[in-house]
Amino acid sequence: MLRTREPITLRSLVAGSGVSTMAVYTYFGGMDGVWEALRQEGFTRLEARFAAVTMSTDPVRDLTALAVAYLRNALDHPDLYRVMFDANFDLEDAQAADDTLEYLVRAAERGRQADRFRADIDPLALAIQSWAIGHGLVSLVATGPLPRQALDHGAPMLTALFIGAGDRPDGCRASVERGWRQPIAAGEEPGAEEERNGDSRDDPRGGSRQIPRRRSSPQRSSGR
Repeated sequence: MLRTREPITLRSLVAGSGVSTMAVYTYFGGMDGVWEALRQEGFTRLEARFAAVTMSTDPVRDLTALAVAYLRNALDHPDLYRVMFDANFDLEDAQAADDTLEYLVRAAERGRQADRFRADIDPLALAIQSWAIGHGLVSLVATGPLPRQALDHGAPMLTALFIGAGDRPDGCRASVERGWRQPIAAGEEPGAEEERNGDSRDDPRGGSRQIPRRRSSPQRSSGR
């Protein structure tokens, strides 16, 4: 129903499942609980995707690889991705969102400690800026009007961000290129990623995938 943007009510949710609407109340407390659980599942999958990224001795490469993992997660689960950021419903575990951001913060902190970024750079701010680049691009692609080729802008945007934070241009471009070309392949389960060879040409666009069409947001009803 998320994918087809059908109105979601208690009755439509359990239709054909062999269970009654009471089961939704029993396990979720109602439709609001269902939406909360969906948001939570989105962040759980994102955390698993981040955890599957192999860290290296290059923090700029790693920060880029995490951004690519974010893109791939959104492209693999575009409907769940949209629900993740629906603030109309609380997360069951609000810490889950902070935990995913912490992966980026740690990579940014490593970059500062390795003198890739200036000493006055705030790792949290740099992590949020990196997240914002990925979130903005993939939102326009996964649930918006832009084709997947628009994701190609991500690498130069990250490069500009990291150079602005103090990284040397030549080294930064090389690090971003390595991170950008080593995503988690489409269809892999979290934890299945292995370090790709340096000549891997995978990229987060997943060229064989169809470009999602722009559709309206799902309608909600409590069905009560």
